[in-house]
Amino acid sequence: MARPFLQATAIALVLAIVPAGTAAMAAVDSDAYRELDQFMDVFARVKATYVDKVDDKVLIKGAIDGMLAALDPHSAYESGLDYDNLKIQTMGSYGGLGLTVTAEDGAVKIISPQEDTPGYRAGLKSGDYITHIDGKLIYGLTLDEAISQMRGPPGTKVTLTIIRPGRDKPMEVGLVRERIVQRPVKWEVKNGIGILNINTFSQDTGAAVRAGMAGVQKQLGHAPIGWIVDLRDNGGGLRDEAIAVADDFLNFGEIVSERGREKNDIERFYAKPGDPSRGLPTIVLVNSGSASASEIVAGALQDQHRALIMGVRSFGKGSVQTVLDLGNNTALRLTTSRYYTPSGRSVQEGGIEPDIKVPQISDPDYKTRPVFREDDLRRHLINEVKADDKALMEDTKDDPRFTATPEQLKAKGIEDFQLDYALKTLARLGSAPAATAKSRAKT
Repeated sequence: MARPFLQATAIALVLAIVPAGTAAMAAVDSDAYRELDQFMDVFARVKATYVDKVDDKVLIKGAIDGMLAALDPHSAYESGLDYDNLKIQTMGSYGGLGLTVTAEDGAVKIISPQEDTPGYRAGLKSGDYITHIDGKLIYGLTLDEAISQMRGPPGTKVTLTIIRPGRDKPMEVGLVRERIVQRPVKWEVKNGIGILNINTFSQDTGAAVRAGMAGVQKQLGHAPIGWIVDLRDNGGGLRDEAIAVADDFLNFGEIVSERGREKNDIERFYAKPGDPSRGLPTIVLVNSGSASASEIVAGALQDQHRALIMGVRSFGKGSVQTVLDLGNNTALRLTTSRYYTPSGRSVQEGGIEPDIKVPQISDPDYKTRPVFREDDLRRHLINEVKADDKALMEDTKDDPRFTATPEQLKAKGIEDFQLDYALKTLARLGSAPAATAKSRAKT
């Protein structure tokens, strides 16, 4: 039976509960037991001679954490509160700030703020570092300990000290905790175009996209000119929901494939007949915070020539984690496969390159703020299938529209340049939607 979870970092989970005792355990190399003897010798010496008495549970958990830390950044051992937090973030709500974070070099790095949350409204950005919480240095704390301090009852206050690369001085940011509810999809209509803002892939995101499409068409009284799917700063979530969202725009064809350790360990996922989007022109917006499940959707729609991908290169997380229930409120989140787009591309390290590169020039920090992606993480998985086509795809001419300053854009009423660019592009592409739908029906 599948149980959904969501990590505090950008991940796409394969939700499988697998018993700890399986046939795979029998495949463990017998030589490993010699190494386990050495481990037990170290364990016994620590117990007997360390300067302070140490609890067995502390040593064992530390050993497990160290073993998984030697693998990749997305494998981890979850127990107690950590285990419950995974379920809360996917299934329910919590009191907090709405930040997706990871640990790096003793500090907490923000991957992305969830839209319409205290962190988002305070202007916190992907790549910011949190160094202090309520004036107390958090260096040396575990990621979960830091998250626990940022969470709390709605209405309570917390102050974060933020270091933003490119700025000389730290920033003190005061926030008020709120009840953070997973609202995976927000929709609106602009200039006759339906905008679907997907901020996370939690339970029922695919259904929420379909509901958003229905809401757009109801508000207009007819089909929109086209769709904008905004996946910017969407750190990922549930794989099955990513497949469901891609299926909302496809009538047939492969969406994604997963490949495990063995060559014949391949699973493919396909679109089902029926296209709620009506084949209308579609643009998908991505940026460096679009990760994992977001990249599954963008990669599928790009490879199937169903949508234009616009923005900047995505995060580049091409691995899938399986949650193995170990009992006693503990679980092992383990990277078990890589995923590939329909054309056989791996997004690991490289991410999704947009069809039309559009920088967010309405952001004053976009040139100086370093971006944070999968290939910046220590021990990240290596992309086994690399294709260097930059020389073929590179466009050396700068678009003159990308030279405007944030102040000049604001004077024109443009707060979000990437979205504005997409709206104007769709207005041109959507001039003959009927012909587009008709041509698709023939293929």
